[in-house]
Amino acid sequence: MKSVRLFLVSACFGLCFLVPGMSAVAADIHSKAPDNFKKVSTLVKLPDYIPGLGVLYVDPSTLPVGPFLGYDKKGRLVNVTYMVPLKDMDAHKNWDDLGAKLGNLKINHTDFVYNPGHPGVEEPHYHVVQWLITKKQQDADLK
Repeated sequence: MKSVRLFLVSACFGLCFLVPGMSAVAADIHSKAPDNFKKVSTLVKLPDYIPGLGVLYVDPSTLPVGPFLGYDKKGRLVNVTYMVPLKDMDAHKNWDDLGAKLGNLKINHTDFVYNPGHPGVEEPHYHVVQWLITKKQQDADLK
């Protein structure tokens, strides 16, 4: 009986490392972008801080879609943005498991916003922004 209990405790402990959001990488994401993510302003001609989105980081290997991690002026993760080109939507392209490695994030609300293009993603696309803060906080904190 003791060995069965020890097995169950060990299995539950091991699962904590397999469940998305339980890893050290995912836990750190709220205050610091993962090491493979680069500040977008170092990759393309954009300001460090983008009003309405914050300071954006992206893993360059995931461009143009992302995910892009948006941090407020206090360095807290406030959104995850995907930049989906219209041509890919028109081609009925699928994207599976976007952001899966980010762990479980508590989404407050999602915005789906058209963008005609900007440095880094010049072609028309949609920003799909998953907010981790309320709309009120978004309006107040990301001016």
